[in-house]
Amino acid sequence: MRKETYFAHRAEDGREQPVFAHLIGTAELCALFASAFGAKEQGQLAGMAHDIGKYTDAFQRRLQGSTEHVDHSTAGAAECYKLRQPYAAFAVAGHHGGLPNGGSRGDTSDQATFLARMNRVSDGKLEPYDTWRQELTLPSAPLLQLAPSQAEGMFFTRMLYSCLVDADFLDTEEFMAGSPVPRGGGESMEILEQKLQAHIFGWFPPKGELNEQRCAILNRCIERGEAQKPGLFTLTVPTGGGKTVASLAFALRHAKAHGLRRVIYVVPYTSIIEQNAQVFRDILGAENVLEHHSGVLYDMENEADPAQIRLAKATENWDMPVVVTTAVQFFESLYACRSSKCRKLHNLANSVIIFDEAQMLPLPYLRPCVYAIAQLVKHYSVSAVLCTATQPALGPLFREFLPDKPVVELCPPHIYQSRIFRRVTFRREKMLDNRALSQKLNALPQVLCVVNLRKTAQEVFHLLDHDGAFHLSTLMYPAHRKAVLEEIKERLKHGLPCRVVSTSLIEAGVDADFPAVFREEAGLDSILQAAGRCNREGNRPAEESIVTIFQGEAPTPDLFRRNIGAGQTALAHSDRPDSPEAIARYFHELLDLTGKEGQDQDRILPLMEDPDICMPFQEVACRFRLIQSDTKTVYIPRGDGVQLAERLRQGERSRALFRALGQYAVSIHFKHFEALDRAGTLELLEDGSALLTDLSLYSEATGLTLEPESGKAFFL
Repeated sequence: MRKETYFAHRAEDGREQPVFAHLIGTAELCALFASAFGAKEQGQLAGMAHDIGKYTDAFQRRLQGSTEHVDHSTAGAAECYKLRQPYAAFAVAGHHGGLPNGGSRGDTSDQATFLARMNRVSDGKLEPYDTWRQELTLPSAPLLQLAPSQAEGMFFTRMLYSCLVDADFLDTEEFMAGSPVPRGGGESMEILEQKLQAHIFGWFPPKGELNEQRCAILNRCIERGEAQKPGLFTLTVPTGGGKTVASLAFALRHAKAHGLRRVIYVVPYTSIIEQNAQVFRDILGAENVLEHHSGVLYDMENEADPAQIRLAKATENWDMPVVVTTAVQFFESLYACRSSKCRKLHNLANSVIIFDEAQMLPLPYLRPCVYAIAQLVKHYSVSAVLCTATQPALGPLFREFLPDKPVVELCPPHIYQSRIFRRVTFRREKMLDNRALSQKLNALPQVLCVVNLRKTAQEVFHLLDHDGAFHLSTLMYPAHRKAVLEEIKERLKHGLPCRVVSTSLIEAGVDADFPAVFREEAGLDSILQAAGRCNREGNRPAEESIVTIFQGEAPTPDLFRRNIGAGQTALAHSDRPDSPEAIARYFHELLDLTGKEGQDQDRILPLMEDPDICMPFQEVACRFRLIQSDTKTVYIPRGDGVQLAERLRQGERSRALFRALGQYAVSIHFKHFEALDRAGTLELLEDGSALLTDLSLYSEATGLTLEPESGKAFFL
């Protein structure tokens, strides 16, 4: 064959893209992306090598319609490996099927590990591909010695892999479309900072003591954004101190001053994301803000709305100035092995990353999460900010992983007067059984009670006076909870009776303002989150805004035992749960009780550092799951969910449909799911989806009951 007859892709209109043209286009993009973290040459090499396995007769037959299997990734990986470029070799090997486990030299050529695939080449079991040498020479790249740490090598490989798969996709997309596809865009950090300045202009001079304190915090963040070099920061701001806008002000000024490319907000829950993202859109314009999580839906089908299409495409690689996402999306991507999750990673380099509500970093994965943050700061020009009112005691962990970068507090307490932000008074109660608790709640016209268990929430709710009583828990589907929350806010606003009993879900950034709050004993961070729903707007005197901490009648669940124990220790040494001393003692005690192994329960970091295990990408990705898959989803066909459920019954399967159905979904444990199924109350579809058929099991007041007539109730 002549060299021009080797093609990489064929479009629907019959156009063909030569392999050489695709390699050049991919290499240019990959080198550009990798230059953000000093790996331009490795990026160019990976881009040029990734598809040289298409220089085979077998692959050309595939383009003509043959159904034979062709391994076109191993060839380029082998060539990189010969050049002593293992990171590029792994990236190329995984650019279609995902990053493989390294395996061992003894792996046979029919296995899927990286070294097995290298054996496949040396054993002559790969389709001959040497024709590539007639068209190109692979570029040289310096040999990288990242450290004696395999973990750092794996982290770098994922970043390089991200560059490659994004570049490969973009070059292919442009060829298939016949012209460049609109992507990315958005305005510069300079323009975004100007928009923020215009937004806050009317705040000065501040009116009132509280606004003076908020503006002092804001000014400090802007000053530090200019003065501080990129690194690791904390922003510890009291509830009500305006940390959302203050952290954005720091991020934009810091990015502008130091040439950083984007701002990424990592938030624990979607309820907080939705609020923050709307604030950012209001300030910066919707065209500059990408909200990326399971609860947001962009319409890819509406060709008349290019803005929606651009946002939908940006979810693939985060090519936007401001990104707001979940901790699950962020950290699981950093430990993933598949292209769909890793593709965005290279766009983390040269960014400001804000970890909002940093105290909610998942304790069982705390060490891997902190390690990932440290790697981004150490090698990828990231400025990371841990932002919260209750700063977790992570200093020792960061000193372990990032010994040369001190943690800098952006807003020390002398900048503001903490008494101004003190909006509640804490009280302690001993044990209250459910009946005694309900009597205290019924005696108040407006009150929130937060308990640890769904069973407790339901039992206390049924003991409340009917007028103005509400229940909230995860047994209610999201659209239902949102509707109830809106009714709660309206009643609070107009002074109507409103007694709410909820699980901890209401603590996650829900903007509701109660005159009184009861909180069952929990971790100190949870107690303070609940307290944030009391006198939220500061319209009442602190001494009249009471947060009551009580012991419930239910035994302490194992899930909460450590947190409650650490909270009790902190409260025993302080009269004020919200004092910096109590918060510091709580987190130190919690980390001590958890221990090093409890902060990496699946032994992610030891696996990555094990010298006897070569680059275990797939095993790490399998172990790192912030949300454990011990639940099943049941869709509730009520309201708009009726039409969505019918589309599912008719066989429609799309990301858009499942995202929309997420607003009508309840997640329950396997044993509850099996009980409902045995009772004949579920319709199971071929893909494993489950629809509730007996709608009498879904209460307008309390959501899904786990007590079908022929089943037994199990509560968590």
